[in-house]
Amino acid sequence: MALFENAAATYRDNVALECFGQRMTFAALEEKSRAVAAYLQNELGVKKGDRVALMSPNILGFPIAMMGILRAGACQVNVNPLYTPRELEHQLQDSGAETIVIFSGSTPVLAEIIGNTPVKRVITIDLADGGDLSLPSPAVDGRLSDTIALADVLTAGAGMPHAPVDITGEDLLFLQYTGGTTGPSKGAVLNHRNLVANVEQFKAFIPDAATPAGEVVVGALPLYHIFGLMLMLSYVSVGGRMILIPNPRDIDAFHAAIKDAGITVFPAVNTLFAGLALHPGTKEVDFSRLKVSIGGGAAIIETVSKNWKALTGQHITEGYGLSETSPLLTIVPLGVADFTGSCGLPVSSTDIKLLDENDQIVPLGERGEICAAGPQVMSGYWNKPDANKAAFTSDGYFRTGDIGVFDEQGYLRIVDRKKDMIIVSGFNVFPNEIEAVVTAVEGVAECACIGIPDEKTGEAISIFVVKKPGAQIGNEQITAHCRKEMTAYKMPRKITFVEELPKSAVGKILRRELRDH
Repeated sequence: MALFENAAATYRDNVALECFGQRMTFAALEEKSRAVAAYLQNELGVKKGDRVALMSPNILGFPIAMMGILRAGACQVNVNPLYTPRELEHQLQDSGAETIVIFSGSTPVLAEIIGNTPVKRVITIDLADGGDLSLPSPAVDGRLSDTIALADVLTAGAGMPHAPVDITGEDLLFLQYTGGTTGPSKGAVLNHRNLVANVEQFKAFIPDAATPAGEVVVGALPLYHIFGLMLMLSYVSVGGRMILIPNPRDIDAFHAAIKDAGITVFPAVNTLFAGLALHPGTKEVDFSRLKVSIGGGAAIIETVSKNWKALTGQHITEGYGLSETSPLLTIVPLGVADFTGSCGLPVSSTDIKLLDENDQIVPLGERGEICAAGPQVMSGYWNKPDANKAAFTSDGYFRTGDIGVFDEQGYLRIVDRKKDMIIVSGFNVFPNEIEAVVTAVEGVAECACIGIPDEKTGEAISIFVVKKPGAQIGNEQITAHCRKEMTAYKMPRKITFVEELPKSAVGKILRRELRDH
């Protein structure tokens, strides 16, 4: 927490955050987060290492709660505010979180499953928390009893003592959940050193876009996603101002928030860049101070980058990383003017090697699994010793599951995925989860899930379904069940009914044949 506290002292009167037109200085963020930390310690008994879940969109309450959680010495469990009850239940059970800070609009989901989780204490966030405006928020679900509003936490905590916690680099910072290839999602254990290292690695590669007290950053990437989190910490550390975008799909509100802000850094996923580049209203945004646009989460399509350059004068700078690596592993240096179609160069203190199936390094120009070592790489998955053995090489390199090629200039290109993971608008989707949900539909004998190319989202979910004999089911029943069980980006875009699925001699479904099909 020294990173935040030093920034708060150095840039005390500078604006740290902006949302719904309201601004919050570093001093105010320090004061409010201290109140949250004091309340967690004194009233709720939160101790160093305890897991506290945070489930909120990009509103002022998120960074206030986050900094308070971390200043109390707790480990933050990042939760997508659009998760369904099934998804939330698993994450709370697995992490063991007994406290959750949650957006009021997400409380109906929590109410469905709270009895099946360790959660004992619920703090609710409203849209207006942290600001001076009166903004209507969804009501807290009446099935939840003894909840406390963040506004009341701030008032009560202001009068309580905060006991600074002795934090080392090895102490828990985040549990960042990522899809499981052979079962439910796993929590990547990220410590303080991992994130501090990645913050410094990121700033070292784009020094001209990390000017102290000189940057205005678009905060459209979800803060519960590790890329958005790392970027927020990076720009907090240099006194930057981040404009939080609660709902990037509301393009009119998005334009209004950034139009005259003098933005200098624009991180986003391919989908958002594509939509904004084609929207006529984006031409009214002032891009005169823009230094860099950073694409992450999924590959940037060259056409999208060309359209973005026509609008802003700059191509999109690509990077590559994973939840398990805090996330950044490689990035195209800031001075490269043209679109490269690559993920860039490894960041400082990071070693990447490409291995064949026998764990031997492949010759330059040949394909191999990307394996990475560096100070930003996680220590392992939460309570998953067997998964950890498979996740690392014998000499400690993390196996990403992605297949890459290095060119003669040292630039890395992703050419395939060893895992069956699908990337939809920058979010990882693992087929086994989709298949488990679809197979639970009455009348489905078995199914298989693959990713298919999609101009808007990069990839989309396609499932192949085998019906039980005599079953009368169609797309409607499957879609309705999936909508109940999974968040929107996991929804199947295409459903195909087939007589049988291609399988190996031992009965394994051959997804590659389905892709060819």
